[in-house]
Amino acid sequence: MSETIFTKIINKEIPADILYEDELALAFKDISPRAPIHFLVIPKKPIATINDIGEEDREVVGHLSWVAAKVVSELGEAEQGFRTVMNCNEFGGQTVYHIHLHVLAGKPLGWPPYTEKLKELE
Repeated sequence: MSETIFTKIINKEIPADILYEDELALAFKDISPRAPIHFLVIPKKPIATINDIGEEDREVVGHLSWVAAKVVSELGEAEQGFRTVMNCNEFGGQTVYHIHLHVLAGKPLGWPPYTEKLKELE
């Protein structure tokens, strides 16, 4: 897998507003937030897409959800509710090929999330 912007954030080569870090994962604020609270949780191990998750990655991938819940709770938004999203490949909306969990909170979130796009496709 080639180096991504997330690899550079993990290696502290470029700055990020880090909310949580441990030996397996890193959580930081999204630079283009789509909600009042929008952060990403990434594994430190480079895994390009959901399709590339191996059996040996089960612990780290589960850990991403644990980190998301921990951080959103620390931000005081767990009780109100939040959304987690992980995109896969181009049609799924993935732009950085290092898996990452988007966490959005701080406002009511509708479903489906991209109603306008869906109408265009009909």
